Amino acid sequence: MKLKVLAVALTVSLVMLGLSLYAQVTRPFHSGSVWAIQFIRVKPGMDNAYKEWLATDWKKEQEAFKSQGLILGYKVLETESHSPNDFDLMLMTEVKDLATLESNEQKADTLAQQVMGSDEQQRQGYKNREAMREPLATRIAREIVLTSR
Repeated sequence: MKLKVLAVALTVSLVMLGLSLYAQVTRPFHSGSVWAIQFIRVKPGMDNAYKEWLATDWKKEQEAFKSQGLILGYKVLETESHSPNDFDLMLMTEVKDLATLESNEQKADTLAQQVMGSDEQQRQGYKNREAMREPLATRIAREIVLTSR
């Protein structure tokens, strides 16, 4: 009798274990790349001047990062602002993942100095761009890739 009860209990346990393994959650998505997004408000009358800087110096730096494998890509998105304090440009830089973003900081700094100049030259560039734009915020966003179930 004890043996029968033990056998039934073992069978039920194995069936329950099998069901729990079968019922594992499958999500219809996975994590994708990571985007560093800068929200910029271009000052009145400075739209063309700032876009010219983006198309030259900023693009040169992004292309250098891309050629060295520090980033996957980059984009500039323009939108209408909804208030005087709202952004109208987003500068987006794509990296493989957060670990890549963090581990390549020193390499990116070194490469930026080669492409854009010394720290002092870069600081002067920031000051010069203050007349054209105001950076409002920076966000890190992870892409969610939707998949079929």
